[in-house]
Amino acid sequence: MFVGVHERQLDPKGRLALPAAFRPRLEPRCYLSFGRDKCIDVMTAEAFEREAADILEKVRRGELGRSESRALAVSTVEATIDAQGRITIDEKLREYAGILLGAKVTVAGSFDRVEIWEPERHERNIGAGTEMIAGAGA
Repeated sequence: MFVGVHERQLDPKGRLALPAAFRPRLEPRCYLSFGRDKCIDVMTAEAFEREAADILEKVRRGELGRSESRALAVSTVEATIDAQGRITIDEKLREYAGILLGAKVTVAGSFDRVEIWEPERHERNIGAGTEMIAGAGA
């Protein structure tokens, strides 16, 4: 499980130091792809393989279109975690998430994956989710 939130900064080469708490479960390699709500998903190899199999099954059953499965497949990159605990975030992923080189990012646990966010977008998303939780008991 991945939980918690961490502030980080992308370096000028597009590298991001993963939080130490997340590294053991992601090492030595992980997968980065387009996430929901314009974040970048970071998944363990095992979780990515399960998700890919699920996507293929949904396409076979007609529950998911080939266009969406293709977009997910071509957006995904395999990342190796270097000796300093960093991953390199591909340009197309940075563009999708609205993250610039050298910019601050939010790295958040999302139970089965890690999400990398542009900080203001993350705050809006968490604010909306918090309001939904607060309203659930009203």
